[in-house]
Amino acid sequence: MGVTIQQIAEAAGVSRGTVDRALNERGRINPEVAEKIKKIADELGYKPKHPKNKKDKKQWKIGVVTQLARSSFMLEVNRGIQDAKEELAERGVQVILREGLSVDEEEQLKAIESLEKEGIDALALMPVDCEGIRGKMNQLINEKHIPVVTFNSDIVGTKRSCFVGMDNRKSGRAAAGLMGMLTRGNGKVLVITGFFSNHVNNMRVDGFVEEVKKSYPGLELAGVQGSFDDASEVERIISNTMLNVPGINGILVISGGQAGIGRAFDNLKLEKRPYVIIYDQTPKNENALRNNVADFLIDQEGYVQGYRPPCILADVLLKKQLPEVEFQYTDINIKTKYNI
Repeated sequence: MGVTIQQIAEAAGVSRGTVDRALNERGRINPEVAEKIKKIADELGYKPKHPKNKKDKKQWKIGVVTQLARSSFMLEVNRGIQDAKEELAERGVQVILREGLSVDEEEQLKAIESLEKEGIDALALMPVDCEGIRGKMNQLINEKHIPVVTFNSDIVGTKRSCFVGMDNRKSGRAAAGLMGMLTRGNGKVLVITGFFSNHVNNMRVDGFVEEVKKSYPGLELAGVQGSFDDASEVERIISNTMLNVPGINGILVISGGQAGIGRAFDNLKLEKRPYVIIYDQTPKNENALRNNVADFLIDQEGYVQGYRPPCILADVLLKKQLPEVEFQYTDINIKTKYNI
């Protein structure tokens, strides 16, 4: 069996996409890294595959539909999608991305329909949890025999091949455990979500509330408010709530707009800020930890969520290989300023 790109990537300590760019001399890559990769490939005895005549090879198309394209979390998801796109091009698979700006049924339906017109053979989807999307997915799967993998967010009532993403209810329980330790199980906690129509957000809130009730009865929920992932709205919610509700010693922000936390604290001129837990390891959120605006960050491996679904679907199309595991959960990584 020949040496694979994955083996070279592991030996070099880089992604498969980086190896692909180095060996095929396409895309931007550090010359020293490229030279290192080529040397390792030679040492391992890597033999590049000679592409078959394109006329004899079907060009497969995989559509990818996302949500909340402007959120900082999507930077890592898109990086994973891009690496998968570059690697799968070598296997005769085209990855076509449609980015949604919000959590909106009509916007997502239009994106899926545009991919249908392009003749996609498979679909990776961050689904909006609603009847319209559920019906469209079932039509693709049952009538057009187009396999679907959901990622980041999931949806019940369909025969999608598998789900790739974090166990969001479990992560909500983890957040409750962290908040309970920080507050010693006493006080009031403000929870800020993004969109109430977002299944991911709702599962995190549910897990948090369940665990607080079970393990920390001395913690009182000061409310769950939606910010639309907007930093100014997060700032307004925190400022208004802390001015009007005494005793808040914990804040959980489970979605975007975390930049508003620090601004609210600056405006309030607090002697001691509440304990804060946020989600997703982005550059801005790393700074929030370093600057002592937040205590814990819960990361969900956005890169993996973007990278893995197109690769799973490529195996379904090319190898007729169905996923062995239905729920492919990413790790729940807990970060502090000391381990980012």
